[in-house]
Amino acid sequence: MQLKQVIIVHKAGNRLSQSWAAKCARQLESQDCKVLMGPSGPKDNPYPVFLASVTQPIDLAVVLGGDGTALAAARHLAADGIPILALNIGGHLGFLTESSDVFDDFSEIWQRLASDRFAVERRMMLQAQVFAGNRTNLDPVSDRYVSLNEMCIKPASPDRMITSILEMEIDGEVVDQYQGDGLLVSTPTGSTGYTVAANGPIVHPGLPAIIVTPICPLSLSSRPIVIPPGCVVSVWPLADTELNTKLWVDGVMATAIWPGHRVDIRTAECTAQFIILRENHSYYQTLRNKLQWAGARINYANNHRN
Repeated sequence: MQLKQVIIVHKAGNRLSQSWAAKCARQLESQDCKVLMGPSGPKDNPYPVFLASVTQPIDLAVVLGGDGTALAAARHLAADGIPILALNIGGHLGFLTESSDVFDDFSEIWQRLASDRFAVERRMMLQAQVFAGNRTNLDPVSDRYVSLNEMCIKPASPDRMITSILEMEIDGEVVDQYQGDGLLVSTPTGSTGYTVAANGPIVHPGLPAIIVTPICPLSLSSRPIVIPPGCVVSVWPLADTELNTKLWVDGVMATAIWPGHRVDIRTAECTAQFIILRENHSYYQTLRNKLQWAGARINYANNHRN
């Protein structure tokens, strides 16, 4: 990998992340690399400015923060095929990020990248658009939104908690009507986020699939469903007289959904590219560590493995 132009993004409001970003910038600039640096957070989005201001391709995005910072980077950079090196500095859970404890000095990372001693993990993403009327109308009434974790359709109101009524179609066929807190349509990457908290399944990120999970449905028969990646999930808000239904993208509100609108969600054309530096990278070890799987109440030794 040639490092001629690099984006460095740090978690907004986090001093540790910001100081490490400044250190990375100095190291890269000393190697004649052009650096674009800025904060990322709920009120900070540096990517449109970065992408509009460059005159040559961006070789790498270094993202210093947690999973939320990495998700924002994927949403804005995946379409341009920019690889992301996400390091957990100032973050919490860290499903998508490399641990910064592995490297004593970031100069080792630049050497690894320059000598191509790394792997690239591609992760499936979703895209969504809002349409008016039935499925024969393919003229969108919204922008196209992409997500790495999930698309969520649920109401938002400053006054009270609202029960939503949503009808879901898969490839034009009505599957169910959900009455509850909302509906999640997620990728395998997002299955360990909001989806698993809503009692959805954990799906390995190497498996291309779309997971549909109702949020607190008022019916014991409404269950999560895993469908092939080529399907189109259409969601219609019903009985929404107060116009509270919203589309949320990776936990960020994207747009309002009006009665008579439908949200079409499908596999995105782009994929997120994450740099993997750990030689012992293991998805199952990540699950054990992050979800604190302890096994049985009594830990039995398995001597048959030797």
